[in-house]
Amino acid sequence: MPQRLRVADSLAGVDPSQWNALLAHCGGAGRVFMRHEFLAALLESGCASARSGWQPQFVLLERDGRLAGAMPLFVKSHSWGEYVFDWAWADAYERHGLQYYPKLLCAVPFTPVTGPRVLAADEDTRRSLLAAALDAARGFSSLHLLFFPEHEAETMRGAGMQLRRTVQFHWTNAGYADFDDFLARLTRRRRKIIRQERRRVREAGITFRWLRGAEIERAHWEFFERCYRRTYAAHRSTPYLNLEFFLRLGAAMPGNTLMILAERNGGFGTQPVAAALNLEADGTLYGRYWGAAESVPLLHFEACYYQAIDYAITRGLKRFEGGAQGEHKIFRGLLPVETLSAHWLANARFAAAIEDYLERESRGVARYVDELNEHSPFKAPASA
Repeated sequence: MPQRLRVADSLAGVDPSQWNALLAHCGGAGRVFMRHEFLAALLESGCASARSGWQPQFVLLERDGRLAGAMPLFVKSHSWGEYVFDWAWADAYERHGLQYYPKLLCAVPFTPVTGPRVLAADEDTRRSLLAAALDAARGFSSLHLLFFPEHEAETMRGAGMQLRRTVQFHWTNAGYADFDDFLARLTRRRRKIIRQERRRVREAGITFRWLRGAEIERAHWEFFERCYRRTYAAHRSTPYLNLEFFLRLGAAMPGNTLMILAERNGGFGTQPVAAALNLEADGTLYGRYWGAAESVPLLHFEACYYQAIDYAITRGLKRFEGGAQGEHKIFRGLLPVETLSAHWLANARFAAAIEDYLERESRGVARYVDELNEHSPFKAPASA
């Protein structure tokens, strides 16, 4: 059948239904972030663009005029917004008089969530797309695929890519009846601390609302975006996303959006204080963005973790992913999970050096996960 590969610098000419149909062939969680609507919101809002250092170069495979496979590729002029850190690699290139940037990246911008990256209905098409990406990468220093599922690891190895493992923290629903049932499974010390933290937030006069879909009005989005910007500014950083992105997301994917709104009752009525934005899909809640209009002790933990866990239990969700990094999450019931990335480097000497480094790093990650699990907040299972 007639087949062609092409590269697109936007999703404007790609049929959303055909793109999203490819996701039906991709198992596992994290597919919501690869939906046409989510990626288009990032591109069309200017958050992921050539100006921001994310130049789209999507690889599309078409058969008989229909989309049969796709890979979201970006030409990157930096490593911001990726959450798999290769700054040391770039520094090493520079010290040896070589250019690391631009590089080629397959990822969902600003989204450290595991999910499909090579969209195809069959393995042969998946290999063809990956081969096309590697061929395109020969004009760059390297190709990187971030946060793909474990079952795609052999495909990446077979293509000659090196695997890297990092760690996140996820909460799993063990069939809890309610939040108190979840607390009952924790050690006495952790249970006591969490109750104290939640009580301090309540004593500050903070209450919460769970807003879903159309319940999130423009005023809520505007408030959330102000808080989001303020939080980045407090850390002397520049936010990746803008109001247009959030508005597009809310309009295009209302069935997937949850805003946890923190409010305080005062002399002038109820006033919003902070908000956390989550996406819900495939039985999983994804904690994504947060911001506060003022500093309230322990509010971040309540809004971003305890409320999310409470919501997940209430909705019968299987899992809550709390985002990248943060060892503090383990004390709140989120346990370590390894995530995967794959890397190909054009320079043979650097490829060999990084292969050696990744082997040592992988052993270190395994030890790190073991150590973290030794500090699990959950009670030890009763011996038989």
